[in-house]
Amino acid sequence: MRLGGVLAIAALFAAAGVTAQTDAPEIATEQQRLVATKRDAAIAAARAAKLAAAAAQERNAADKARREEQALAARVTAAEANLATASARVTLVDRLLSDQRARLGRAQTPVARLLAALESLARRPTIAAVAQPGSVADLVHVRAVLGSALPVVRQRTEAVRAELAETRRLQASAALAAKALADGRARLESDRLALATLEARHRQRSQSLGRGAISESDRALALGERARDLVDGMTATTNAKATAASLVALAGPLPRPIAPGTTPPPPPRGVYRAPVAGKLLTGFDEISDAGVRSRGLTFATAPGARVVAPAAGTIRYARRFRDYGVIVIIDHADGWTSLVTGLAATDAKPGDRVAMGAPLGTAPREDPRITVELRRRGRPVDLASLMGAR
Repeated sequence: MRLGGVLAIAALFAAAGVTAQTDAPEIATEQQRLVATKRDAAIAAARAAKLAAAAAQERNAADKARREEQALAARVTAAEANLATASARVTLVDRLLSDQRARLGRAQTPVARLLAALESLARRPTIAAVAQPGSVADLVHVRAVLGSALPVVRQRTEAVRAELAETRRLQASAALAAKALADGRARLESDRLALATLEARHRQRSQSLGRGAISESDRALALGERARDLVDGMTATTNAKATAASLVALAGPLPRPIAPGTTPPPPPRGVYRAPVAGKLLTGFDEISDAGVRSRGLTFATAPGARVVAPAAGTIRYARRFRDYGVIVIIDHADGWTSLVTGLAATDAKPGDRVAMGAPLGTAPREDPRITVELRRRGRPVDLASLMGAR
């Protein structure tokens, strides 16, 4: 039998009353903790959902800002292209203006020479023109030439001046357009940078909210696990309480004889057997290496072997108990009870009537060891002789 198994089960008889008194407040405390844990888990889950929604909104805002930034970037590119076109236009107008100035200079050259000659004549004293032979005739000739050439020169220079004025107007217009384009490009670039900054801020806040949502979700999961642990603990406490109650319901210690010479009823004759086929590992009253005295027989059997009732009786308890596996307690009447431990599973239920050899359950698949104890009013009895007498 597993070390300490009998002692632990026997102790339940004495501790059952105390357990019944202490379990109620403990279960109430655990229930309060369970309610608080579930409430905290719900709050954490709600916060996680709220943070996740906020993170999604921030991501949407960041995506919107990014799309607007891309649109502005395209407009900046178009503005740069227009600015390049305007710059080329300004350069072309500058070249045209230079050519027209050269043409005007060439057209004004004859007039300049004529004006220089007239200025030279104007500086000559009148007496010199009269005294010098031919001077008057030359003066008349020059005035005649000037009178005929001046309208032609004036006409040519007027056309050049008009072209020059138009070119200057175009130059001013082109320069103004180029400046407007440059200013517009600067504004677009500033807006694009502002949107990029806004997008980065939204992205950062979205990531922060996302991390917060993950943290709250993990907290909700942890609280959920804690709630399940509390439920499992409450279930284990309830099962232990039920076990204690079932054990208390069994027969108590052997009473004193009513009269001298009175003896208890004899044990069942020919109605007891081993609960399983296998090799005997521990006999009755043997002391283990840990110093624990055996109160029954322990058998090593085949994995998954069938376990049967050692004698006829009524099932009083059939459930898993701590680390002893599934245990079955059978009441044979007249204060006789059998305890079978180490099962992997059982179909028996409290209150069922079983005959000797009736199936109780199956042995484990790993290290299958089945222990059986026979008790008379709570005291262990050596059942080897009963099995041999069968």
